[in-house]
Amino acid sequence: MHKRMGEAVARVARKVNDTVENKTDSLDLANCKLMTFPVGIYKAMRSVTEGIHRISLANNELKSITSRFVTTFSQLTELNLAGNYLHRLPEEITSLRRLRAIDLSRNRFRRFPEPLATVPALETIDLEENEIAEVPTDKLASMALLRSLNLRANPVGPEVRLLVRPLVPFDLLLSPEEPVPKA
Repeated sequence: MHKRMGEAVARVARKVNDTVENKTDSLDLANCKLMTFPVGIYKAMRSVTEGIHRISLANNELKSITSRFVTTFSQLTELNLAGNYLHRLPEEITSLRRLRAIDLSRNRFRRFPEPLATVPALETIDLEENEIAEVPTDKLASMALLRSLNLRANPVGPEVRLLVRPLVPFDLLLSPEEPVPKA
């Protein structure tokens, strides 16, 4: 087990070093078995955080994202957090003024993460395969740039199914309704 943990740590270190040395605008830490965002990365990436626009932390074991993560990577335009154990986002997510796309599919959200409704540049929200039953339709309708909201494979209520154009100016993706079983 220690050998596998060591390999995972080495893989994360390589990816971080690659991003820093090549001054790329992306950090891909997908599939790294991360349970938290490593604190050491903040120090290692201090010189390039302003240039990071895309981060993928998909398919890890994250239970939360900290406010420090959000404020450190304040220039993000894309954030992929799919396939984790998240059930809420920090309020500071609203400070990501340039965030255009967020993937929160395959997590543990029971409610729509309401702080997203005030992220001004957000165009795409993917919440497929969560446990969301209620959606703040009034807040979503006021999101000027939202183009796509994916709520497939969520137990959304019937009121959400009534949201069609022109009521909402974005594409709302839902799973087909289950047929009512015959008695």
